Amino acid sequence: MSKAPSAGEGWRANIVIYAALLANLGIAVAKFIAAAFTGSSSMLTEGVHSLVDTGNQGLLLYGQHRARRAPDALHPFGYGRELYFWAFVVAILIFGLGATVSIYEGLQHIAEPEEMHSPLVNYIVLGIALVLEGTSWGIALREFGKAKGALRWWAAVRDSKDPAGFIVLFEDSAALAGLVVAGTGIWASHYWNDSRIDGWASIVIGAILAGVAMLLAREAKGLLIGERADPALVAAIRATLEAEPLITAVNHVRTVHSAPDAVFVAISADFVDTLPMGEAETLIERLEQRLKAQSPQLRSIYIRPEKAENAIDAVPLG
Repeated sequence: MSKAPSAGEGWRANIVIYAALLANLGIAVAKFIAAAFTGSSSMLTEGVHSLVDTGNQGLLLYGQHRARRAPDALHPFGYGRELYFWAFVVAILIFGLGATVSIYEGLQHIAEPEEMHSPLVNYIVLGIALVLEGTSWGIALREFGKAKGALRWWAAVRDSKDPAGFIVLFEDSAALAGLVVAGTGIWASHYWNDSRIDGWASIVIGAILAGVAMLLAREAKGLLIGERADPALVAAIRATLEAEPLITAVNHVRTVHSAPDAVFVAISADFVDTLPMGEAETLIERLEQRLKAQSPQLRSIYIRPEKAENAIDAVPLG
């Protein structure tokens, strides 16, 4: 079992989440104060957006804490997927609280326009928010860029098994887009002296949040259901098995992530017919040790001897 990270290691590993949490908490307070002074609907919805994002980062940290629990009799493969559950909850909250409240406030502001006061306070808060959100977004972009390697950005999101990184990246991207929309709505409302424009800006912000929420929900759903490991890892496992002289065919290599850094693999292989049972057991143990040494994320390995002709997806060797 992997060693639990120290406090310093945990902080460094979660720098993206902590940066986003601190930024969103400060921004939410500032936006609510500005909304109270100016009566801006888009600023109020932006405050709700930042407050929801703050809670989301807290849920991701909680999910990571729960996911690190050791396996037990009830969950023999550990609690790693609990992080995926909380990632799905985050997506629901972005849609249910962020998007819905934003669209509702926008419709209310269009139906019953409120007189807006000087936009100076809003512009100051938006400027501060842009700096803080931009800093958080830059950290998230840098860390996700390191993790994705040579993959394209969208492919990296689809293949990622750690939702914390791309959730914060998408949240911060939506937040920056929302700030631009809010600033545009406030300026247009004063320029044309029509506060209903500010309400439409709130609806646009809600639509952005709804789109991000649906995207994140889809990715979290895939992780909850269970996704296979990186094809390169599967290929490496198969290559190790195929290099063993006492294996005549690799029938299948099936993997599933039980946590971002933990993979369960089930292998069906055809051993040579003359191999005694005792030697087959020794061979299986040796292969498991070799595979875990090559790929530490392989936490659970199951190797089943099976005749190639009995396996549907057998791959003969030689």
